Amino acid sequence: MSLPHAILTALLERPSSGLDLTRRFDRSIGYFWSATHQQIYRELGKLEADGHIRALPTEQPARGQKKAYEVLPAGRAELARWTAAGQDPKPHRDALLLRLRAAAVVGTAGLEADLRRHLELHRRQLSEYEEIEKRDFPPGDAPAQTRLRHLVLRAGIELETFWTQWLTEALEELPALDDPAGHGTGQDNS
Repeated sequence: MSLPHAILTALLERPSSGLDLTRRFDRSIGYFWSATHQQIYRELGKLEADGHIRALPTEQPARGQKKAYEVLPAGRAELARWTAAGQDPKPHRDALLLRLRAAAVVGTAGLEADLRRHLELHRRQLSEYEEIEKRDFPPGDAPAQTRLRHLVLRAGIELETFWTQWLTEALEELPALDDPAGHGTGQDNS
């Protein structure tokens, strides 16, 4: 249910076309809520049909031109309703963590390369977030909207920091877990 709300948020920040939204999702919103080009266009159609957004009028016929959208009062009200509503955290599901749990009973063959790949991906993402922070959030007082955006980015930085530290620790532990004598496998420690 959150994709329409992500789109409403993006359109309230700046009226945009579907292509512009896709680019913005790739550069910012997609870091915490990803969507494909097709999903965005499908959702734009639903939001328009529901009276939450409208295509901005153009001076020339729309054939072949990008349609830019803006949020209508009903869309703003829906976003405000959703923002104020409570929501329980979603259970965390991660195939890598499940694979590590399975490795405890079947062995760690093949895991080291994937752990290293994950570590590199998280390091790159952390570096990208830190660059965004330097570029877009200089030290000092900022308006509330800017502080909230920075808070979202800080969550991403903290998550990537966690993953890089945890993956480093997992890689350090891996040789002990693959003990040929079996001392590190097969135990049910729930």
